[in-house]
Amino acid sequence: MFEGHDLAIQQLLTARGLVGSGALQQAALDSGASGRPLARTIVDLGLVDQAVLLREVAGYLGHGYVEQLPEVLSADIAGLLDGEFARSRGVVPVEADPGAVSFATTHPFDGQLGDDLAFKIGRQVRLLVADPEQVQLLLRRYYGGELNADEAAHGFSVTPDGALSDTDLEKMAGQPPIVRFVNLVLGQAVRDGASDVHFEPFEGEFRIRCRVDGTLRDLTPPPHSLALPVISRLKVLAGLNIAERRLPQDGRLRLKLAGRSVDLRVSTLPTQFGESVVLRVLDQSAVRLELNQLGLPPAMLAGVEAAIARPNGIFIVTGPTGCGKTTTLYSCLNRLNQPEAKLLTVEDPVEYEIDGVMQVPVNNAAGLGFARALRTFLRQDPDIVMVGEIRDAETARIAIQASLTGHLVLTTLHTNDAASAITRLVDMGIEPFLLASTVEAVLAQRLVRRNCPSCRSAYVPPPETLCSLGLAAGAGAPPVFQRGQGCAACDGTGFLGRMGIFEFLRMTEPLREAVARGASLIELRQLAAGEGLAVLRQSGLAAALAGETAPEEVLRFT
Repeated sequence: MFEGHDLAIQQLLTARGLVGSGALQQAALDSGASGRPLARTIVDLGLVDQAVLLREVAGYLGHGYVEQLPEVLSADIAGLLDGEFARSRGVVPVEADPGAVSFATTHPFDGQLGDDLAFKIGRQVRLLVADPEQVQLLLRRYYGGELNADEAAHGFSVTPDGALSDTDLEKMAGQPPIVRFVNLVLGQAVRDGASDVHFEPFEGEFRIRCRVDGTLRDLTPPPHSLALPVISRLKVLAGLNIAERRLPQDGRLRLKLAGRSVDLRVSTLPTQFGESVVLRVLDQSAVRLELNQLGLPPAMLAGVEAAIARPNGIFIVTGPTGCGKTTTLYSCLNRLNQPEAKLLTVEDPVEYEIDGVMQVPVNNAAGLGFARALRTFLRQDPDIVMVGEIRDAETARIAIQASLTGHLVLTTLHTNDAASAITRLVDMGIEPFLLASTVEAVLAQRLVRRNCPSCRSAYVPPPETLCSLGLAAGAGAPPVFQRGQGCAACDGTGFLGRMGIFEFLRMTEPLREAVARGASLIELRQLAAGEGLAVLRQSGLAAALAGETAPEEVLRFT
């Protein structure tokens, strides 16, 4: 809310006497630490009611204020603006009278907006400050692209794949309606914070879905006739062979979407009804690569900082695909990235670029895998090495060798918990005594959806949920949790954003001795628990009891 205008908000609040100087200073510090705009921080802290703040901003800027926007816009009103302009400027028309047209906006500080609107529609304009969530809801509802899908479908008919030449496909993929539709879908995905976009052809249906906060959401289904031209357009953008529809292909592209440059990883898969395409969205501007912003509890954060401050050894981050392991490793690299140190990474692929770090993408076609790159790294005089993932025994052995020769190694594994990382490496053929002397710490993590702050409310889970969490019914009242009810801010899901839950295993001397003698996974878990290890389920339960997530989310991911 009012991003980029913290100074104006601060001056307004001071001039109106709405917030004391001490509270305002603390809110400014919280805003800087979290990356949220000052206005949003002020409201979230309960220092000023949102309606009061919006009304004051409207008066300060000379705009109108409206508490409740209409839920339905007439076709004449909505048709005053095209979708691209409405979304890019954060504005929707809400009312028209003979004197002027009223527009609600999320960007009231945009001094050019009124003139641009008046020029665009050729009428007098009145700007209104309104609840940003209500404005965004109208933007999604009336400018989300359904008309563009129909426009793109116009003139196309379902044609057998074999009847189209390569030239036909390229021409079809380059037609303006198809280009606009693809840009619309990708832009909306970036604005919604999607991590992946799925284009899935079925018999008589073309489904497009976005993974937001770990859950797939359907977009309004476009006509089935768009499947071939849209998928061809994506392949052209990624530089793939547009004529090859029998074998999987992988590519990458960079586009400017939603006002910023975004990298997209592209994967195609032949199916019985056509090619399925999945795009992984790599939006560096949406990722905060700072250790203290990952949500680690203070004790775990201190443990991670101590582990990566060592001159040598191995630090492992473990968990399933999509749990944020890469973000954690990049945050560690950011902390370690100093002029006096040389950092090398080998990744499949390089997801985010970090200034000052030499990043090497895996190229299996050319014979450059993790193991070969890591062997070469040892001749490049590095201080710190990051291996995107240990997938085989050879890579594991070279990583051990690197740590034994005075290098700090950061890497990931796919295991269910922290202790399993040790036994997985033993299963790969690494001698236990080598692991005991090289592994410094293991961090297991998951991402759970965060309760929407706008609609969360207290509730008591059913007995079976409490039992699964280890909170068996007994004497006294059951614990009260919180859960989002669904609102415009969270698109009715009850969740907004995700948060990490963690399990940190520090290799103490008793644990090193146990690993060296080949202790079983159960023994390692019991020993770690005796030393105070908080397992993932316990960390998730603590977050749920604090109202940050729902207990069902904890059970789903731990």
